[in-house]
Amino acid sequence: MTVTLLLLSVVGLTAAVPAPRALTRAEWPEREPVVGLWVWQCLVATVLLSCLTALTLGAAAVFQTVRHHVFAPAPPAVTAAYDLSAAPVWAVVLTVLLACGAAWTTAMLARELVEVRRRRDTTRAHLRERAPELPAGLPRSRGPLLVLEDEYPDAWWLPGHPPQLVVTTGALHKLTDHQLDAVLTHERGHARAHHDWLLHLSTALATGFPRVPLFAHFCDQTRRLVELAADDTASRRCGHLTTALALIELNQHRGVLSCSSSHRLLGERVDRLLEPKPRLNRRRRALTTTVAALVPLLPLIITFLPGLSALG
Repeated sequence: MTVTLLLLSVVGLTAAVPAPRALTRAEWPEREPVVGLWVWQCLVATVLLSCLTALTLGAAAVFQTVRHHVFAPAPPAVTAAYDLSAAPVWAVVLTVLLACGAAWTTAMLARELVEVRRRRDTTRAHLRERAPELPAGLPRSRGPLLVLEDEYPDAWWLPGHPPQLVVTTGALHKLTDHQLDAVLTHERGHARAHHDWLLHLSTALATGFPRVPLFAHFCDQTRRLVELAADDTASRRCGHLTTALALIELNQHRGVLSCSSSHRLLGERVDRLLEPKPRLNRRRRALTTTVAALVPLLPLIITFLPGLSALG
């Protein structure tokens, strides 16, 4: 068990500290944001699985009740292969820390879900107040598209049940038909890929563990890459120039071309659309996706290897 816990710790620490720093410095995720998001998710899954499997083995070594439940269906040879009879002190400490981390992670995820639901309800109530009243006799359901009276151009996708695409009259007046189509395609791209859930997950982990490099970078990069991925969805349908012009028109009053840090991403998105870089070739995309998908299997292989060796 000692070797297994050490290997799980090495895999988890590697995925949590040096790997995200290297991935943040890489340039290819900007060219393939969807693949980049997948790699980030696989790194997070690797860390969570490493912690979960280490917690399970540690609890089985420390608590006999847990051991009986975990290894109840296993032959005696498998149980003996893990050497759970005497847990060292550091394994007990590690198990307690992992248990506290698991409880804190669960609490942060629950808190994020509650906050998201509260904000969503508040936003929908505010939109109901701002939305123009429909003439008598028309159905009260507004459908997936909601138009608001507002001089400032804006558009956003509001997740929920039912989801709604909100567009202001300022956007309808300022954007051309093709530019409006690009904006709507961008927002639909967010909805189809369920980017809101990815953002909630990254926010919860970064809030709960702000000093863990993986979770901090995961949150920052997710916010950036989901926008780049939606931009690519819009540009494939409507063209890079049209999407860039729509982005400028929609955000001009916010200072889209300013150098302030809060608006830097908007400027980077416009530059990226006006000067698009070539995508990775299909072979490299497939290789990166496959390797990333195999990385979360490492904690499982390390965990089950002693038992499988005993059976073999």
